[in-house]
Amino acid sequence: MIAQYKKDFIDLMLEAEVLRFGEFETKSGRLSPYFINSGNFKHGKTISRLGHFYAEAILEQFGEGFDNLYGPAYKGIPLATITAAQLYEKFDKSVSYTFNRKEVKDHGEGGSLVGYTYTGGERIIIIEDVITAGTSIRESVPLLKSVADVTISAVVVSVDRQEKGAGDKSALEEIAELYDLQAFSIVNLSEIVDYLGAEGVLNDEQLDAIAKYRNKYGL
Repeated sequence: MIAQYKKDFIDLMLEAEVLRFGEFETKSGRLSPYFINSGNFKHGKTISRLGHFYAEAILEQFGEGFDNLYGPAYKGIPLATITAAQLYEKFDKSVSYTFNRKEVKDHGEGGSLVGYTYTGGERIIIIEDVITAGTSIRESVPLLKSVADVTISAVVVSVDRQEKGAGDKSALEEIAELYDLQAFSIVNLSEIVDYLGAEGVLNDEQLDAIAKYRNKYGL
């Protein structure tokens, strides 16, 4: 049974044309029957709702044992900000948020981090849009650990494509194993296909194309 907030998030992706079906070439060179472009969350209405879905997923799938949201530049910056706002506005949970600069600032307050300053003991959730190779996470964890004695508790993304990375695991699974943390998504591809298939949004031809793609690249 797919939770209602997951269904609502899938509907939002369709409405904002973040999720599309057809034939698309991914960065890895794979021909995919679907495409996710989170850059299309580009209006106040959609980014506010997106923050709500991140907040709900975090509380449902992780719980309340965290103090800070960290958003890797650049896409993680608005995600951490709006999710922190929605956690407070909708769920009465106030947490700090932090993000990084791509280039270290050598004047003013200086440093590479903006927002809440870590002092040690913070429990951090890293927020990303999607994970392909996990590059930003691999850069973020040592950066955060070098600043203070913090705990990286989890990584949350919007969609888990459930595709194999370099090996037999997804990038999300590899990150979770490598850094001994919890990794989860608002929705995964199985939930998207089950929901849209049941609703008749995807026809038999589209479902067959997705099934063949998953048989080749899926976990």
